[in-house]
Amino acid sequence: MRVYLPLLFVLLCAASLLVGARQLSGYQLISLSDDAWLTLTASRLPRLITVSLTGVGLAICGVILQHIVRNKFVEPATSGGLDAAKLGILVSLPLMPTASAGSRMLAALLFCFAANVVFIAIVRRIKFTNTVLIPVIGLMYGGVLSALAEFYAYRHNILQSMQGWLLGDFSKIVQGHYEIIYLILPVVVLAYVYAHRFTVLGMGEEMATSLGVNYFVTAALGLMLVAITVSVTVITVGAIPFVGLVIPNLVALYYGDNLARTLPAVALSGATLLLACDIAGRLLIYPFEVPIGLTSACVGGVLFLILIVRRAR
Repeated sequence: MRVYLPLLFVLLCAASLLVGARQLSGYQLISLSDDAWLTLTASRLPRLITVSLTGVGLAICGVILQHIVRNKFVEPATSGGLDAAKLGILVSLPLMPTASAGSRMLAALLFCFAANVVFIAIVRRIKFTNTVLIPVIGLMYGGVLSALAEFYAYRHNILQSMQGWLLGDFSKIVQGHYEIIYLILPVVVLAYVYAHRFTVLGMGEEMATSLGVNYFVTAALGLMLVAITVSVTVITVGAIPFVGLVIPNLVALYYGDNLARTLPAVALSGATLLLACDIAGRLLIYPFEVPIGLTSACVGGVLFLILIVRRAR
């Protein structure tokens, strides 16, 4: 991994701590006055941790899905997983109005896992002549799930709150309301432990089996890791698209597809991209804030189109 990527990440972390509606100077951080310390520990540090772990988790989700499906344009936003997680949370709201965040996360996890299994079954059954068609099918599939979620929200009179709550937004992250995001850490560890097996999955079922890898068990583990990460991020900050799509592709251009070697770069690049989008959202209409769901969608959408055009050529 080149030196400039960790350096850029450190600089963005420092900027994230300083930028906000209440500006902090470097002197205030060093002197640690009472007001600066309260702002730092109650808001800025929790937000920095949440942004970084979310970027790491979503980037790793994308690279795992891409190896399982064997398509570079697949991630939770283009496979229906993100929309299924939102549907799971919405279903849990009327059924369990007093449920904790963990219970709602479990509902999102189950819906996301089931949706990913269905998507992979669809991809395995249909023989695509063009790899770009797979994410198109995924977007259509996600659109159906999103329509079901909106219809369900409309029937239970929670449509307005759904639209505001499920849009990715870090502005409400404060101490005591983000700790569930730490569940991404064991996902990262397991992804690294099984990185070699996920790489073998990308070679196809027959090759994986011939190399001694249990294809279905390893794929199920990968889908479960993806479902955990997506459900945790959606319940904590809302939906954030395209991070898991563009980061694995950009890293693969420079480092290849061996996950055991590229996973640290994927994780750090995901955190760096999301930090840059978050800081841009805080500065565009300062002192107000653009939700991360919008900034990441704009940046990721442009990069997604560039990748499609590049692949088409």
